[in-house]
This record gives sequence, C-alpha cells and structure tokens, in this order.
Amino acid sequence: MHPMLNIAVKAARRAGGIINRAARNLDIIAVKEKAAKDFVSEVDRDAEQAIIRTLREAYPGHSILAEESGASGSSDYQWIIDPLDGTTNFIHGFPQYAVAIALAHKGVVTQAVIYDPGRNDLFTATRGRGAFLNDQRMRVSKRANLQAALLGTGFPFRSLDHLDAYLAILRDMMKNSAGVRRAGSAALDLAYVAAGRLDGFWEFGLSPWDIAAGALLIAESGGLIGGLRGDQDHLQTGHVVAGNPKIFVELLKAIEPRLPPGLKG
Repeated sequence: MHPMLNIAVKAARRAGGIINRAARNLDIIAVKEKAAKDFVSEVDRDAEQAIIRTLREAYPGHSILAEESGASGSSDYQWIIDPLDGTTNFIHGFPQYAVAIALAHKGVVTQAVIYDPGRNDLFTATRGRGAFLNDQRMRVSKRANLQAALLGTGFPFRSLDHLDAYLAILRDMMKNSAGVRRAGSAALDLAYVAAGRLDGFWEFGLSPWDIAAGALLIAESGGLIGGLRGDQDHLQTGHVVAGNPKIFVELLKAIEPRLPPGLKG
C-alpha cells in the first residue's frame, strides 16, 4: 500500500472508531442544524479532528479542505475530508454513512479512502494502481443496459432550484431501470458503483468532499464519472453522473433531454 494511502486509512479507521462508539449512545449526541436539513453533530467534529491530527502528524506541510473546518494551509498536496458523510442517517441510527478522505496533488486526486465503520468495509485506491475493497480488487459491474441497472441517487436537499428537472429524471429512471436507491451517503454510493453494487449513480449539488474519493475509486475500478453532460467538471459543479462505462453513457443520454438551460455540469 502506498505510504500516503496507509496514513489515510489509519486516519479513516480512527474516525470510524469515534463514530462507532458514538453510535452506541445516540441519545446523548449534540446536533446542530447548519442550514435547513443540513445537520452537523459533535461526532462529525470529533472525527474530523482525529483525521486532521493523524494527517498532520505524518505530513505537517500539507494543506487541508475539510467539511466542518474548511480550508487551511497552502501546498501542492491537499487532503479533502468528509469525516461523516450521511450525518442525518447517523443521528437517526440508520446505518448508512462513511468517512471519506482523498489526497489531491496539484489538483489531481491520487489517493482515496472511503470507510464504512458500521460494516467495516474499507474502499481504497491509488491512482494507476487499481481500487480495492478490503484487499480484494474491485471492478465496476458488467451490466450493459439501463433496463437491468440498479441506480443510486440523492435528492437535492440544500438547494431546490432544480427539483423539477431532478424529479423528471427520477421518474424516467424509475420507469427505465431495475430500481433506484436513495441511501443518503453520496460517498458510499460512489464506492458502491466502484464495487459493482450499484451500476450507476447521479446527483446534483454535491460538495468536493462528497465526490473526490469516490471519483478515484470509480476510475480505478474501470468506471466513468463526470458532470451531467459528461464533462470533467463535477468537482467544480457538484453535479455528478457515474457508472460502469455503458451505464454512464446510457445515463447521460437519459438525463440530457431533462436538463434546464441553467444547469451546468
């Protein structure tokens, strides 16, 4: 395992330990609403601090972009961190959430970890070296048509500007796929695409820390990820389509006619 990936795994497992301990005592956890329907718990903050401490011990010069504490430092190396993706699930005891850590070098993601502490599932990738689930090589699924595909998605929740376009796409997918799942952790959904558990995924309005690690996992598993028109601007726009190569193309074809002029990505 690449030494930088090794440190990221150590950080993710430390955060996972904090999350698992807290999951046993949900009734005493302090929760705040950052914005409408956007929650943060003390567990997010504790997990993030544990990750940052672990990374700083090993690489004190690296910069950090983290969901709760924002950006710090200036370096060609930037760690992109979501300490607990799926906080709303977590605070309800709904067991679908994950820790996501990515390392970008000069803007290109080179290392990725997504860790599901509830199931002890560890998804990892190093650019050019493949992607792994608990040390087993991961590949995207081989399903070739949308009719047979199981798709993941996330409802727009921060901004409802594009809700009508989203619902039109969702209606099409419900009719033309094997099923649509909306599990509540985009990072884990992307890891599932990489592992072949989902054939494809789409969502609007994500943040870089939701996408960065999963994007590398998918690329290293033989899948494709991009914006709503197939461009490579998903980290900037937050609008994402992903899947195995055939389903990725089918999804783009299905989504394109439903996009309003103002929706870039």
